[in-house]
Amino acid sequence: MDWREELKEMGERARCAARALATMRTEAKDAALRAMAVGLRESASSILAENEQDLTDARASGMDEATLDRLTLTPQRVEAMAVGLEEIAAFRDPVGEVMGMWSAEQGLRIGRVRVPLGVVGIIYEARPNVTADAAGLCLKSGNAVILRGGKEAACSNRAIAGVLSRAAEGAGMPEGTVQLIEATDREASVALMQLEALDVLIPRGGKALKQAVAAQARVPYIMTGAGNCHVFVDETAKLDMALDIVVNAKCQRSAVCNAMETLLVHKKAAPAFVPAALAELAKRGVELRGDDAVRALFPEALPAGTADWETEFHGMVLAVRVVEDLKEAMDHIARWGTGHSEAIVTESYANAQAFLAGVDAAAVYVNASTRFTDGSVFGFGAEMGISTQKLHARGPMGVEQLTSTKFIVYGAGQIRR
Repeated sequence: MDWREELKEMGERARCAARALATMRTEAKDAALRAMAVGLRESASSILAENEQDLTDARASGMDEATLDRLTLTPQRVEAMAVGLEEIAAFRDPVGEVMGMWSAEQGLRIGRVRVPLGVVGIIYEARPNVTADAAGLCLKSGNAVILRGGKEAACSNRAIAGVLSRAAEGAGMPEGTVQLIEATDREASVALMQLEALDVLIPRGGKALKQAVAAQARVPYIMTGAGNCHVFVDETAKLDMALDIVVNAKCQRSAVCNAMETLLVHKKAAPAFVPAALAELAKRGVELRGDDAVRALFPEALPAGTADWETEFHGMVLAVRVVEDLKEAMDHIARWGTGHSEAIVTESYANAQAFLAGVDAAAVYVNASTRFTDGSVFGFGAEMGISTQKLHARGPMGVEQLTSTKFIVYGAGQIRR
C-alpha cells in the first residue's frame, strides 16, 4: 500500500480511537500506561539492538556528538522511559474536570469541562525517548497520537512504538491509540502537517522544521522547543552565585533547548565577572564569542556578531555581550530571544521585578539556571515539549496542556425568544 493511503487510514483509525478514548475511565488508561511500561522493560534488549543500528548508521553519516547523545539509548534510558509512563499513570486525570458552573438569567446552568484535543500529530527529530513520552501523555489525556520521528531514529522508534501500541491495545485501548509513520522521507512529514484527521500538530525540532510547519501546515499547530536563552548578570549580582548559574546553564547539558546561548553582563560587573567566568567556561570546553568589550577583558574570545546573537548553538558555544544596564539587556532579549527561558542574576528586588514583568518568555527566572524549564521539574512529569507560543499552551506541556474545554449547559425547557 502507498504510504499516502496508509496515512489516510491511520488518520481514520486515530479518529475512531479518539472518540473512544474521550470517555475512557481513568483506571483503564492508567492500567494501559503501566502495561506499556512493562512492555518497554520486557523488550529492552530488542529496543537497544535497534537503537544500535541507528547509531551505526548515524556515525557512518558523520552525525555530530550532541545529536548522537540525543539519539543514544542505554538500559538506564529505557528504564527512565518506563518510569516516565508510570509517573504519568500516577498523575491526576484532567479529562472531565468541571472548571466552574454558573447560572444565566434564563435559568440555564452553564459550565466548562476539560476534554481531550482529539487526534494529536507529533513530528520530532533524533530523540527516541519522545516516542514513549508523547504516547503516554496523549493516552492519559484521552488523545490518539500519530508519531513521525526523525529518520535517524527510525529503527528505535519503530521498536518502541510497536511495543507501546501492542501493550496499550492488549490492555483494552482502542486500535489506533498509538501509531507511528514509518516512512522517513520529507513528504511524509508534509503529509502529516496537512492530514485532515489531525486536531493539532506539535513539532519538536529545529528551525528548519518550524519553518516548514509554518509554511505548509493546514492544521492547527503548537510550536515548541526553539530556545535562544539568555542569562543576564546584573551589577548587583553575587558573582559566585552568578558563576554557578552561568556554568550550569551552559554546560550541564548544552544541546537542549533550555541551555543558555547568550550571556549578558552589566558593564559594572563585567571587569570582575567576565574574565573569571569565561576562563571557567573555556576550561570546560566552551567556545566563546564576545563583543569588543568582552574581548578587551578576555582576549581569547572570538569576535561575536549578529549571527551569534540569533543562533541557538545546541552545543558548547556561547555568545557574550557587555550591556549598559537592565534596559539594554531586556532590549537584547526582546530582539533575539525566542520566548523560551530567560534569567537574571541580581540582588536588586526592583531589577528582579522589572525583569519578571518586562521579559516576554514562557519561563522567566530570578537567580536560577534556565535549565530548570522542564516538565518534570515543574511537576508535570514527562512533557510533550516547551511551547514558545502564547495561544492554548505556553511553557512545558504536560497532560493538562493536551486538553481543551467545552461548555455544558443544563436547562429545564427554556427556549430563546
